[in-house]
Amino acid sequence: MGSEADTRATLTRLLHGDRLSSDQSRELFERMLRGEMDEAQIASILSLMQSRGVTLEELVGAARVMRSHVIHVHSPDDGVPLIDTCGTGGAPKTFNVSTAAAILAVAAAPGKIRVAKHGNRSRTGRGSAEVLQALGVNVDAPPDIQSRCLAEVGVCFCFAIHHHPAARHAAGVRKSLAFPTIFNLLGPLTNPAGAPRQLMGIYSRELQELMARALAAMGSERAMVVHSEDGLDEIAISAPTRIAHVDCGEVSFETIDPRDLGLNLAPLQSVQAESVEQSAEMIRAVFAGETGPRRDFTAINAAGALVVAGVCDGFAEALRLVGHALHAGDATEALEHLARVSHASRSV
Repeated sequence: MGSEADTRATLTRLLHGDRLSSDQSRELFERMLRGEMDEAQIASILSLMQSRGVTLEELVGAARVMRSHVIHVHSPDDGVPLIDTCGTGGAPKTFNVSTAAAILAVAAAPGKIRVAKHGNRSRTGRGSAEVLQALGVNVDAPPDIQSRCLAEVGVCFCFAIHHHPAARHAAGVRKSLAFPTIFNLLGPLTNPAGAPRQLMGIYSRELQELMARALAAMGSERAMVVHSEDGLDEIAISAPTRIAHVDCGEVSFETIDPRDLGLNLAPLQSVQAESVEQSAEMIRAVFAGETGPRRDFTAINAAGALVVAGVCDGFAEALRLVGHALHAGDATEALEHLARVSHASRSV
């Protein structure tokens, strides 16, 4: 597998608009992640795929390669549901609610849910890695410490750059391209702890069903792929949110309105941050009991995580649990616990 002729032949097929089978995509990305392509070839492949749209077969084939190269994080095998709240990025930036929601969900249902939060840095400097570091978490903790965080706190952060070393071969090209590529879709499909449940935000409604069907094809037990009517890759309080549900291989859709859950609509600007420092301050304020749009935004996303995990049957019940945790200060305690354990000495 992996000759120069194979790469050129695949480039020619893509140039002519041909689709790749799952096996062909897997072979192509195996060559890419083994460093058998130059940057011009990688840029051409990513650009051609993006310009005509990635197919389900291509996405699944590439994701299987990414999963085969991942550096794993061990999660306790005790029946507690394991989820991820990683999104694709590429949507209007908020104060990184998916990170806050991961911690809040664990605080709201201790011992009933674990979250292996997969994430990275952002082009804006306000990704999950940056904000967690500003909150005192060691985002560079090695896999054994991440496993300890999962076991003791219920949540860990899996920094993508440490878990996908093979992706370095495409890193320079991705940075130089001014648009999202298939790698934006692959990240949320390749959780290092193998989380079988997921609350995933997607930056484009056109890609929502594709991602849901990819999760179903790759064995996801349960997932929500969310995109709001005003363009967020989160469950919004500024507009209704369309949800693609994945449940045991089946995909279905619904739209939820925060007003139907007793929450007030608020403008998008009310949950946006201009810096990583401001984002961290917003999260701390919500965890400390602040009321208003930022609290509601965090709460509804944490509630989604609890529903995906099967802790609650619906959003109303989940919002009640989340509200109790915020009132009691449990989220602040969980964040402080995560920070302490993430800085612990490595296991011997």
